Amino acid sequence: MTSNGISTPFSRRSVLKGLGATTGLITAPGFTRFAQAQSSEPIRIGFQCHRTGIGASYGRWYERTTMAAAKLINEAGGINGRPLEIVIEDDGTDPARGAEVVEKFANQHKVDLVYGTLFSHVVVGSAPAAGELKMPYYVVSEGYHVASGKLNRYCLQPGITDVKAQVRSVAPWIADNLGKKVTLVYPDYAFGHDHRDFFEPAIQAQGGEVVAKVAIPPTETSFTRYLPQIPRNTDVIYHVMVGPAVLTFVKELGEFFGNSGPQLFGFIDSLEAVNINSPGLEFLDGSHFWEGMPRYAQPDQPDYVDFYRKTVGINDEGASVNDANDVSTNAHMFGCWETLFVIKRAMEAANYQGPQDRQKLIEATEAMEEMEAGREHPQGRKIFNGKIHQAFGEQSISKLEGGRLNVVHRTSVEDGLYEAEADYTTQSF
Repeated sequence: MTSNGISTPFSRRSVLKGLGATTGLITAPGFTRFAQAQSSEPIRIGFQCHRTGIGASYGRWYERTTMAAAKLINEAGGINGRPLEIVIEDDGTDPARGAEVVEKFANQHKVDLVYGTLFSHVVVGSAPAAGELKMPYYVVSEGYHVASGKLNRYCLQPGITDVKAQVRSVAPWIADNLGKKVTLVYPDYAFGHDHRDFFEPAIQAQGGEVVAKVAIPPTETSFTRYLPQIPRNTDVIYHVMVGPAVLTFVKELGEFFGNSGPQLFGFIDSLEAVNINSPGLEFLDGSHFWEGMPRYAQPDQPDYVDFYRKTVGINDEGASVNDANDVSTNAHMFGCWETLFVIKRAMEAANYQGPQDRQKLIEATEAMEEMEAGREHPQGRKIFNGKIHQAFGEQSISKLEGGRLNVVHRTSVEDGLYEAEADYTTQSF
């Protein structure tokens, strides 16, 4: 970073050593580098957005976060002296439509890369098209699908952690503080299956056990018939539901158990975009949640978190500054912000000029290692494993008390690290 605080491109050599420094985002009034670029054409990023379907609440906030980060990047001079343009297509949170959107981005919009997908089944459905089209595909999901090695070299997840790392991070705290006999309640598709498959060995490593697994279709609208499957000897109900019926789920859970049920540990996915003080959720008071990034402003949060929250437009309660009833998906949407800045760094390191440099772009991303917390990475420090195209980060465990979520534990990056089971770098382009 120069003395006036303007971000400067990373050299290829610096990327190969790992991107440890966080560049500044403050720029002089009116500063622009667009005219210095070899091409004045914008860098076009195709944003595959869940504007409709079960992921619509996420899509709304992913879009807002993306546009806020893109505006910031352009105000600081763009990427390689070129303005950044976001092209948006709705995939309906549908895997078949997702693949069609990737093809449309490549053949009609002529974008440089595709970015932004959240829901696991859409990522899995879209990834083959990205590989066939040789289109870099930067996803902002949480599933293990990328790190598993089952996709292809064009698919990367550098801005958000995956479920396997998340559950490894939180399992020791659950066992030490809530109990060791756990019932899992999860959505019956790829994202939920990751929780099912990876939490059990994680809790077993802490001397605990999963006493039941309750799978629920992601489009289900009533849950009462599933709740009797929870055994009486359960210490902790681990719930991670998604979609438009999450409010119904947690309300019915409360009606079923009242105040005498097991301890509750929820992934905030169960309440993303939902007002935690909604009628019927009172029974959640005292329960705990995983959060990728805290919804509520915390008293000790760093200045760069203040900056991020202000820039994306959320208040101290994690709702829109324009509408207190419009609750954000802050535990996930930071991944859009961070991924865009990873793309920026990689493009600068590769001296990206156009589609002919896509291979260099992926190789520059694979070369990243350390990402320090700061304005470009407000969620916290990360380590990127280029072999599996996956970032590892810190996690928050929050307690719901007094109508707000307060962070009671913060895991380390190292808590979630696991051995790579794949190596995309050995695959040809």
